[in-house]
Order: sequence, then structure tokens, then C-alpha cells
Amino acid sequence: MSAETIDSWRVTLPCTRAEAEAIDAADDLTIDAVLMTTEEVEDDREHWRLDAYCEHEPDAAMIAALVALVPSAAGAKPVIEPLTAQDWVTMSQAGLEPIREGRFVVHTSAHPIAPLEGGRAFLIDAGQAFGTGHHATTAGCLAMLDGLADKTFDNVIDLGTGTGLLAFAAQHLWPAAAITATDIDPAAIVVTEQNAAANGVSGLRLVVADGALSDVIATHAPYDLVIANILAGPLISMAPEVAAIAEPGAAIVLAGLLETQRAEVVAAFEACGCVLEAVDRRGDWTILRLRGGEVRYVPTKPIDPKGRDGWALDL
Repeated sequence: MSAETIDSWRVTLPCTRAEAEAIDAADDLTIDAVLMTTEEVEDDREHWRLDAYCEHEPDAAMIAALVALVPSAAGAKPVIEPLTAQDWVTMSQAGLEPIREGRFVVHTSAHPIAPLEGGRAFLIDAGQAFGTGHHATTAGCLAMLDGLADKTFDNVIDLGTGTGLLAFAAQHLWPAAAITATDIDPAAIVVTEQNAAANGVSGLRLVVADGALSDVIATHAPYDLVIANILAGPLISMAPEVAAIAEPGAAIVLAGLLETQRAEVVAAFEACGCVLEAVDRRGDWTILRLRGGEVRYVPTKPIDPKGRDGWALDL
């Protein structure tokens, strides 16, 4: 293992298709991990895989709970791996097939594909930041944005832009709008610049910033569309500052949260005057669309940055 910080852990077990389908259909699992099932051999009911991603090193109780989900793996030794941010990038992007969400197509160099008529294709290869469109949260955000295509937005901000993909999609939908893309990680801004050049995107305002706490962000506020595909903890911590830069009635798209975290995230934004308008659940993950309050929110106390650790881990 390199000196890079361990961000999470992965446990892998073999399973059958029937077990995978039962896991995917379950809505009452209490395991504190994100579960993903994958077909290992095409059209083979016996060769599937369960991957469990968790924030902390899995203990014996976690392993036992996972094995209970896949009885066919009772005799198999689980593979337990620590993951760094770069491990996530490599796993989530390498060799993936193109995806379609509404009018958008996202592909890698290895799998080029043309968009449908009137659509837009984006080339997003593996790099030093997240947000390829293949993860449920990013794909769900693309779908949310596509669903807003009949609206007019003039000033858009993508907080935690990662690869820049969602900012690119916003510019395609609203070419006359001012688009700001930010990230706490300078490397992500470099990646966004590179991806913008590769996709013929120009005119974005790129900012390295901690959440919405930046003079540049404040100067160009308020925004009538705010996108934040980050993680639940940072979203909760950032709710007051996000609400503060949003125009009254603004559309606010949030992602990077698990369904089990939805209530807490929604409550944090409702406390700032926002109203939940739409929910898109994709497996364990949930994408939210809220409406800003009737008047612009003014924080009642200093912004507390607690809870933002790891928020650059944009999915």
C-alpha cells in the first residue's frame, strides 16, 4: 500500500445471480456499506460478485453480515482491500461502457460513441478526480439536469465539480448562462480544464474553493441553479452557505448521499428555507432536487466547516 490516505475499504465475495437480485431488490438492509453486484460471466447465473464499500475497516461482524447475504460464499475467503482516492478513480472509470442519461452520452476513449440526434457526448477518461457519469450519483445528476431543460437558468454553479462533467452538461443545456465550477482539490480543477479542452467546452469560471466559502463565489452570487454532487456529511455542513448563495426559488441539485442519509440532508436544507421537490433513488444512492426559499437565506451564525473531511471525493 502506498503512502496515500486510505479513504475506504472494499470487501468482495462471490455470489449467484439469485443472491445478487435479492440484494438489489432489498430495501431494508442494515449493513453500513454500499453494496454493488456485478455479473462476472455473461449469462452465467452462478458467477456473480458482491462488492461492499465501507468507510472503516470491516470487522468480523461486518464480514458475517455480508456472508449471510450470499450463502453460496460460505466457504469462500472474502477479499478485503483498503482503497485510496486514486483506487476509486481507477476502478470506477477504467474500461466502462458508455452510458446514456436523457440527451447525454458519457464515454471513455476506449468506448467512443455518438450521441442521439440533438444530444451531446462527453469524453471523460480516468484521471485524478471523480465524476465520470458511470456512478449512480453522477448519472442521476445528469438525469436531473436533463429534466430541467425546459427551464431557463442564467447563473449556474457546480460545487465539487470533480471532472467537470456536470458543469459541461449545464453549459450544453443553458449555453447563455454563466457557469462556475469549483472544487476544494486543485487537481480536480486541472482535470476539469483538460476535460473541457478535450470536449470543446470553453468559458467556464473555474475556482478552487472550500465549499461556497470563496470571495469569487460570493461576488457572482446569487445562483439560480446550484449543483453539489459531494457526500452527505459535507452537504449537511454546507447547507447554510449553499442556501445563502442561492437565488430565491433557485433549483438545487444534491447528490453523493445514501438513501439512509436522505432525511438528515433534507432536514439541513429545509432548516435554511429550502423545499424538497424531487427524488431520484438509484440503488443505495439518492439524488435530490430542492427549491430555494422565497427570500434569500441569510445564515444566522458563522459557517461551521466541521464535517467536510473528504468532500472532494466527488462521485
